Amino acid sequence: MDSILVKGGGALNGQIPIAGAKNACLTLMPATLLSDEPLTLTNAPRLSDIKTMTQLLVSLGAEVTSLQDGKVLAMSTHGDINTRAEYDIVRKMRASNLVLGPLLAREGHAEVSLPGGCAIGARPMDIHTDGLTKMGAEIDLRDGYLHAKADGGKLKGAVIDFPFASVGATENIMMAATLAKGTTVINNAAREPEIVDLATCLRAMGAQIDGDGTSTITIEGVDRLHGATHRVVTDRIELGTYMLAPAMCGGEVELLGGKIDLVGAFCEKLDAAGINVEETDKGLKVARKNGRIRAVDVTTEPFPGFPTDLQAQMMALLCTAEGTSVLEERIFENRFMHAPELVRMGADIDVQGGTATVTGVDKLKGAPVMATDLRASVSLILAGLAAEGETKVARVYHLDRGYEHVVRKLSGVGANIERIAGD
Repeated sequence: MDSILVKGGGALNGQIPIAGAKNACLTLMPATLLSDEPLTLTNAPRLSDIKTMTQLLVSLGAEVTSLQDGKVLAMSTHGDINTRAEYDIVRKMRASNLVLGPLLAREGHAEVSLPGGCAIGARPMDIHTDGLTKMGAEIDLRDGYLHAKADGGKLKGAVIDFPFASVGATENIMMAATLAKGTTVINNAAREPEIVDLATCLRAMGAQIDGDGTSTITIEGVDRLHGATHRVVTDRIELGTYMLAPAMCGGEVELLGGKIDLVGAFCEKLDAAGINVEETDKGLKVARKNGRIRAVDVTTEPFPGFPTDLQAQMMALLCTAEGTSVLEERIFENRFMHAPELVRMGADIDVQGGTATVTGVDKLKGAPVMATDLRASVSLILAGLAAEGETKVARVYHLDRGYEHVVRKLSGVGANIERIAGD
């Protein structure tokens, strides 16, 4: 099993290109199931999760071709469709559940295994299935599979009130509603940039969608969708992650393709902590202001609030801040599993339920640590870059799910980092 070796202590300077968003691309890819015409995605990230989604779509009858070293995905679903999404593929990744809505919309029935993904807490499918049931689907769980069938073979528009702003459920219902008969209204819809990106792509395919980016989305069903070419939005989580590298290590790094409106709440916390973020004609330039990082309190919230996917990385920053920070995790339980690993590096962290209290120390010390999930893995790398000595991060297969060429990107700005092949 591969590991990553980091030797800390040096400032970082230069440019890091930010890839297309993993969470957006994984949502956009199943949209190919909604049309028999080609859908082409540009600015696609080169990640293991993208390969897993490709494998799933191919198993359902789609053709997926990777072009330009993986940055372009040319997809088409013009032949017979297999409506059963098998456990062996779906178990690898939570986003696999996003084929349920498109399959139901196009074929009128589907069998989709319950999904897998990172061990960061329960993320039930109830909100997805409740919404589809309101649209006329009959869904029951048997042998680990969701067996879904649209009444009369076609979904119908409905008013759907989400109990909370679920990103995945918003995406699934949006795609299902594009081909439903009548109008669907999603209340308490998620507002994330990935939702807006999906709506933009679906409109390019001929869908009628209004209100994306707000808490109420309206979709008027159409008879069919056509092909389109769409550029995947910048990955705001990769952006935020690499913004923290110069903040922790010193120096100045420009994040190519970055935009403040993707990470507004995050930038507010960085400013309060003593980190300068400046917009340029190419992206965002980040540097630490004079003096030691200041403690700040962080509460994760749905967009436009502070992203849960940046909580672990922010904790790594605050480990050496002046003062005491309180981080409250409101999105997922079990998302402080990186804290014990940071403590191994000398951090002072007390976790009580969904709250972590971080008292800053003068310096972290390198140590062997183990990644527990995708965002935890990169938080440990960031900590290693700022620590004295050598840090070895094990189980970095999590990292490959969400960060392309992390060693190349960080070494390109001066980091002393290498990947070590496992046995």
